[in-house]
Amino acid sequence: MWQKILLIAVAGACGTLARYGLAGLVQRVAGPSFPWGTVSVNALGCLLFGLIWTLTSERFPGTGEMRIIALTGFMGAFTTFSTFIAETGNLLADGEHWYGLGNVVLQNVVGLVLFFLGMALGRFI
Repeated sequence: MWQKILLIAVAGACGTLARYGLAGLVQRVAGPSFPWGTVSVNALGCLLFGLIWTLTSERFPGTGEMRIIALTGFMGAFTTFSTFIAETGNLLADGEHWYGLGNVVLQNVVGLVLFFLGMALGRFI
């Protein structure tokens, strides 16, 4: 159990550093006018999440532990957007179109509302 937790933590640290490095590099090259660094991390994260998910479930199905370490540890720190997309994609693939659409709307609207609420709280304190 502790070994698994340690591996997830190490993978998370690697994901954090990868995000910091890639987003920073892309943003420096692209300039500050649009958050291209975040876009690049989220796009690459979605590609990697789909790749890892498929490889660990279809091509190499005995690697459940590796899936948890890679997806929860590395990808969770690299970008949670890829998890959001994977969950929404799974809902759509399962024919749960309303749930998929609801997930997109709910998370984006609630996220924006809470972001601005957090800003207001920060200014109030």
